[in-house]
Amino acid sequence: MKNSSIILIVASFLVVVLHHKAPEELRYPITEKGDTIDTYFDTTIADPYRWLEDDYSNSTKAWVSKQNAFTNSYMRKIPFRRKIEKRLTEIWNYPSQGMPFKKGDKYYFYKNDGLQSQSVLYVQDSPTSDPVVFMDPNQLSNDGTIALGGTYFSNDHKYMGYSVSIAGSDWRELHVKNLSTDELLPDHLKWVKFSGMAWRGDGFYYKRYPTPDENEELSAANELAKVYYHRLGTSQEADELIFFEPDKPKLAPSISVSDDERFMFLYRSSGTYGNMLAFKDTKLDEEEWTHIVDDLNSNCWIMDNIDGQLIAQTDRNAPFKKIVRIDPKNPQESNWETLIEGTQDQVLSSVNLVGGKFFAHFTQDVTSVWKVYDLDGNFLYDVDLPGKGIVGGFGGKKGQMITWYTFNNSVNPSTIYQYDIKQNISTVYKESEAKFDRGGFVLKQDFYPSKDGTMIPIFIAHKKGLKMDGKRPTLLYAYGGFNISIKPYFSKANSILYENDGVYAIANLRGGSEYGQNWHEAGMLHNKQNVFDDFIAAAEYLERSGITSPNYLAIRGGSNGGLLIGAVLNQRPDICKVAFPEVGVMDMLRYEKFTIGHAWAVEYGSVADKEHFTNLVGYSPLHTIQTGTNYPSVLVYTADHDDRVVPAHSFKYVAALQNEQGGSAPILVRIGQSAGHGAGKPTKKIIEEYAEKWAFMFYEMGLDI
Repeated sequence: MKNSSIILIVASFLVVVLHHKAPEELRYPITEKGDTIDTYFDTTIADPYRWLEDDYSNSTKAWVSKQNAFTNSYMRKIPFRRKIEKRLTEIWNYPSQGMPFKKGDKYYFYKNDGLQSQSVLYVQDSPTSDPVVFMDPNQLSNDGTIALGGTYFSNDHKYMGYSVSIAGSDWRELHVKNLSTDELLPDHLKWVKFSGMAWRGDGFYYKRYPTPDENEELSAANELAKVYYHRLGTSQEADELIFFEPDKPKLAPSISVSDDERFMFLYRSSGTYGNMLAFKDTKLDEEEWTHIVDDLNSNCWIMDNIDGQLIAQTDRNAPFKKIVRIDPKNPQESNWETLIEGTQDQVLSSVNLVGGKFFAHFTQDVTSVWKVYDLDGNFLYDVDLPGKGIVGGFGGKKGQMITWYTFNNSVNPSTIYQYDIKQNISTVYKESEAKFDRGGFVLKQDFYPSKDGTMIPIFIAHKKGLKMDGKRPTLLYAYGGFNISIKPYFSKANSILYENDGVYAIANLRGGSEYGQNWHEAGMLHNKQNVFDDFIAAAEYLERSGITSPNYLAIRGGSNGGLLIGAVLNQRPDICKVAFPEVGVMDMLRYEKFTIGHAWAVEYGSVADKEHFTNLVGYSPLHTIQTGTNYPSVLVYTADHDDRVVPAHSFKYVAALQNEQGGSAPILVRIGQSAGHGAGKPTKKIIEEYAEKWAFMFYEMGLDI
């Protein structure tokens, strides 16, 4: 027995030694350099990896194959990766259900048995009757890579239109189902992107783009969008062109229709913020559009109409948003009547018109507050919520007296509540079946000063009673852009971190919508450096608070958040041990040239403007890599069908970072196959990806689990 103990001790010592052995020299796949040079105003910029922008070339395909093989070989060294994947599969494997929603006299909801690739759409006659499968996206493909993108019910509830996405692409194909016969109609529309289906009569309005050239489907700029009307039973070629401005190729139009089909609304936007708005009253048989907003300086969209009066949500001259009533006979802004308005303390997020009342969602320090108003904007009462967290829902139609909402936060899995509007009473409709000890974890919110003194919110979640010794493995996540608020939602994947005495932190950086439009503007265009400063200050706060230290900190962000991670790594490579820049915008000088990238110029600025160019090149992750710098361990994620942020961004960034890395830490990239920007990814792929991330993080920190 004594000898066995000695053997075990020696074996354990060997494992630790092997894990912390001297770094080996990594021999990355060779990436050839080209001689491309661009001139911006009076500045020349080399772009040696331009050839990686051609996704379909044999050279790029070979590079992708070699990089994935190299990453695979490195991951095979991690002894506990499969253990994590097995545990994640166990965590994931429970039934999860979405909120019910009513259409006509039927009720629908999505449900996943646990490990199904895609969630299934069910239908039932009442909220308590037995549900039956209405549509199963898992039947659309063998590998689960065809996903249901959205459902659009006709106003007479005879038809359901739906969109599907293939391999994660933003491109959608539209189909129509007869609700009474369950028959799939022959209507099949292609080359649709960023569009719903706005039903009117026996057809619907939708937006499509020109058919792209061969091999440019996932990279060509999305311009010259047109709005069409499709009549059921006809071919797409016979669709009626409703709106098109050929002299404004980057201006994207779309049309919505009021529930009673009386009003049509035309939206036009050239970017991710700001839209023009016009309408037609079909009762008057108008030929021309009546304009409500004629510039791109604000967001304004119509919720519906009440007795012929338009109800709109806008941030026009309202940095914390407001709900206004617009008389279609006198739609000038000076005649708008404000019904509900947000404040600096409670920013208006959204409003639903259901049960003859306005249900208004406000955010107060990033968490949910719901208030109820009458149709003249008079406050009635606050909804009594289950706790401090994220509450979404309260959807439905004007006359609907039962609605639903969900409550969750980082340490509380989502619970669905049914809400009786007449009685102002909430009851539990569906408790989460997550294998998670709700009472065993804590979530707290704190505030820390950024570089310029601005106080930034941060959420911190971990196991209850966890000792903070400055060595807690910690993942810091943020986004910081596009007027998007990052909230402390529950994540199954984070259970691995909590179970292994780790800490999860979310920093609410400027650039988001947490505190209104001013907060957004403080992190966009020439103020973008504030976002990076806010994030760096978050990492410093975590160290100063005794939670973690750079050797035990991982940082992560996706899309615009991937740009954040890339920029921060170049400015402060010493700030962390591990970094995950995911599907990031890494080449800020060429982002406008691909797919919908030109729409982001309102957020980032355009290289066509000299001042914006100077700003962009000053933080562009690809262009600010420092030769010979000791970068931390980096695992980049992208995907072959990502046509939102094309994979060339990550390809070029990885090639440059591998070439310039001055230290021994690995620079790896995982290029997903038959995957896109993230939406619609099959469950198995999600689990494998998270298992790889956690394994890489713990391994690079020198920890075993």
